[in-house]
Amino acid sequence: MLIDFFYTLRAAQLPVSVKEFLSLLQALQAGVVGPQSEDAFSLDDFYYLARTALVKDEKHFDKFDRAFGAYFKGIAALPALQKELPADWLRQMLERALTPEQKAAIEAMGWDELMETLKKRLEEQKGRHEGGNKWIGTGGTSPFGHGGYNPAGVRIGGPGRNRSAVKVWEQRAYRDYDDQQELGTRNIKVALRRLRKFAREGNALELDLPDTIRSTAANAGWLDIKMVPERHNNVKLLLLMDVGGTMDDHIQRTEELFSAAKAEFKHLEFYYFHNCVYDFVWKNNKRRFAEKFPTWDIIRKYNKDYKLVFVGDATMSPYEILQPGGSVEYTNEEAGAEWLTRLVNAFPHCAWINPEPQGVWQYRQSIAIIEQLLGGRMFPLSLKGLEEAMRLLSK
Repeated sequence: MLIDFFYTLRAAQLPVSVKEFLSLLQALQAGVVGPQSEDAFSLDDFYYLARTALVKDEKHFDKFDRAFGAYFKGIAALPALQKELPADWLRQMLERALTPEQKAAIEAMGWDELMETLKKRLEEQKGRHEGGNKWIGTGGTSPFGHGGYNPAGVRIGGPGRNRSAVKVWEQRAYRDYDDQQELGTRNIKVALRRLRKFAREGNALELDLPDTIRSTAANAGWLDIKMVPERHNNVKLLLLMDVGGTMDDHIQRTEELFSAAKAEFKHLEFYYFHNCVYDFVWKNNKRRFAEKFPTWDIIRKYNKDYKLVFVGDATMSPYEILQPGGSVEYTNEEAGAEWLTRLVNAFPHCAWINPEPQGVWQYRQSIAIIEQLLGGRMFPLSLKGLEEAMRLLSK
């Protein structure tokens, strides 16, 4: 009832926002308006509360009065709506709290069938839908829409709930990982130091104390200072990091790893990808579609001296790895598995660091696929896992 009232105000060209409407609902729930009787509120009290919450400028009072009078014409009292629809009923209706048996009965479509069915739905559907099992909508069991349940579908806008979408149709913004994190990075730095190969290079800026003593003694005690270039970790590291989606759960630990890597490796190159590597990567998430770096160029630019490290939870639909067009963001011509194989062949010293707890790996089909593509070289993002990965890469 109040949702229609909100749209009535908008139709009357009142600048009423969703946030203001939610404030009104919160005020009703908090009991700001006292009940006239057990089952109803005073319409006059509701009028003043609604005007206070929804109208921010006196010049709109007249429009509000006319819209309010037209909508509530003939109504003496406002029903106690919160008693008609208990919160747990609404939650169950919107979230589709299905039993395990009901979820098991909902079968996932194959890739070709899913894409063909979506095309038909777009051609046939004419309006909004909610809570069903066929049309594109919200809170249902259809494979198209958002907020509901389906083991594999196309999420169209809105928040995801089950993380099982094989494609996402919306404009999504990711944030670059912070490379200045200090808290919690010390132990990670210690683990990364297993991958070290020191070399002296550059200008002679560091005192060579043994040679200085030896030269001074040979020069009859006259001081003869000897300098040498500083020692640097000469290992070259290429870091490819998954960003966005399920990786949002692992931002802090990924940033700690990124910060530690930038501090430990002088020769560090990094790029971002989402879920799986395809035909391009990027360095700036705000401009990821404007400033692309073709994956072929990455393979040609960096030679086999570089150690390749992927950082990602490898949690996605198997279609995203195995199927051309499987990317959730665009239609890729070649499957992600093809690109992963090319990268592994181009960089023999490679490993995948996974922030997901190792105990859940066996339940994620996509993790098993990527682990197989990398020849079992997947390690958890833990101190032990990092040490094992660095030990492997140093061979």
